[in-house]
Amino acid sequence: MIYREAKIEDIKQIQIVRNSVYENTLSNPNLVTDKDCEIFLTVRGKGWVCEIDSQIVGFAIADLKGNNIWALFLQPEFEKKGIGQQLHKLMLDWYFTQTKEKVWLGTAFNTRAEKFYKKAGWIEVGTHGPKEIKFEMTYENWQKSRER
Repeated sequence: MIYREAKIEDIKQIQIVRNSVYENTLSNPNLVTDKDCEIFLTVRGKGWVCEIDSQIVGFAIADLKGNNIWALFLQPEFEKKGIGQQLHKLMLDWYFTQTKEKVWLGTAFNTRAEKFYKKAGWIEVGTHGPKEIKFEMTYENWQKSRER
């Protein structure tokens, strides 16, 4: 298992992972283009991938300009192996070295992702649109959660 920064060359495999999920699916896969991924990886923020046998099985992308977690997804068969936790840690450690501004994300109601973020110390602050819960993480809460 290899964790590393995502590169533009990874976008095709990142898109495969993004479109393989059972929860938080895109209503239209064309809504997130390769160009969108490139912008979030190179202009707006940074991303990380987990590779197993040269295949990307999970990825995470932080949007520094929007103070947002743009993505954290795993291929379903690689869930419950600690990969999401490690990608989450890499991403938030980097984010909070860049800024101390709180970061937010949205995820669908009643999903494994909702439970994951609550367990990781994210605070529910309302809704993001009609179909998502909005969570926030402050620098202080991230530091506390890392001490546990």
